[in-house]
Amino acid sequence: MPTACRGVAVAATSRLLGALRLAGRHAALAARARWARWVAPLAGLIGGALPSAPAAAMTLPEDTGEAIYHLYDGGGVTAQGPALLVRKSLYDKVSLTGTYYVDMVSNASIDVVTQASPFKETRNEYSVGADYAYRDALLSVSYSNSDEPDYKAQGLSIDASQEVFGSMTTIKLGFTRGKDDVGKKGEGFFDYAKHWRYRLGLTQILTPTWLMSVNFEAVSDEGFLGSPYRAAQVFGTLVPERNPRTRSSRAVKFGAIGEIMPRTSLHADYRYFWDTWDIKAHTFEVGGSRYVGESFLFDAYLRYYKQSKALFYYDNAPVETLYVSRNRQLSTFNDIAPGVRVTYQYKQVPGKYDIKGHLNYEYQRYSFSDFTDIRTGQLYSYGAHVLQLLVTATF
Repeated sequence: MPTACRGVAVAATSRLLGALRLAGRHAALAARARWARWVAPLAGLIGGALPSAPAAAMTLPEDTGEAIYHLYDGGGVTAQGPALLVRKSLYDKVSLTGTYYVDMVSNASIDVVTQASPFKETRNEYSVGADYAYRDALLSVSYSNSDEPDYKAQGLSIDASQEVFGSMTTIKLGFTRGKDDVGKKGEGFFDYAKHWRYRLGLTQILTPTWLMSVNFEAVSDEGFLGSPYRAAQVFGTLVPERNPRTRSSRAVKFGAIGEIMPRTSLHADYRYFWDTWDIKAHTFEVGGSRYVGESFLFDAYLRYYKQSKALFYYDNAPVETLYVSRNRQLSTFNDIAPGVRVTYQYKQVPGKYDIKGHLNYEYQRYSFSDFTDIRTGQLYSYGAHVLQLLVTATF
């Protein structure tokens, strides 16, 4: 499957799942003994149960089971399937996690229908991980493996969190090493891609009802960084795209979340991205959460993304160059994405278990400034729907 198409669908569903868990991460970071009585209303409001813990002790993630159905439909690509997650703690010091994720993809994107034939395939991904809590530090290790007919990926991640200044501040460090095998139907696997990701983050309790965070990520990629199925256009003639075999990128993200009135919170985020391919991107997101009654939690947000094109991107290159691509993900475009989440607490027995149902929906609208549909000669745009249905249980 072309890398860009796979990346769009996976990133879209991952963003929704990540947004759902954002509140839980903030709550866990804030849940320390003398601050618990102030932070608990905020933590509950934004969807994470506030764990109780002794002073100066990091809290393990809760024992959890999740069953998920995800769907991405847009731009001629449909990706759907189930996902499962199970997390269980041992001896109050170690937590083990296992996940399984399936993408059943039907691809008739603009790249495919203008250069090849639509196709279907299935991607399977699993991961295992472990968390170890020692005093006010948490060490996490995970391994993931993804397999599809023409692309195989595996990665190893190590993350560490340390609370300082009386648990008012949490510092996070992380590293991921990835290795992919790149192939093409009819030819088999012919190349590789390697990835190194470095993460640094800080979360700070500002007031009894407000948290802020700053996160930085540096990424280095090496190897085959394009798609063997995609063509570029030079003088109106289609030729195989040629991307550099190295890429370095950086991103910094600022966020804040807080309670503005009882049972109501707001959050705001800004992310800036830049890389050695001369792409610069800005992401803005604002949203709010509100409890309705004792069982429902409603979230709504709006995200806006805008980026500039890569140095070697051309809709129709006027000259032959060493590197040339017509990958629309490297062009100048913007994306506006409103989304809603509804959480229903089905049943809760304090201290024993909690069962919730979640419905997440996001609409994405992409508009391209210098990528045209070669069938019509018009600038390309499309909409995408992202849906997740989840059942989660903590025990």
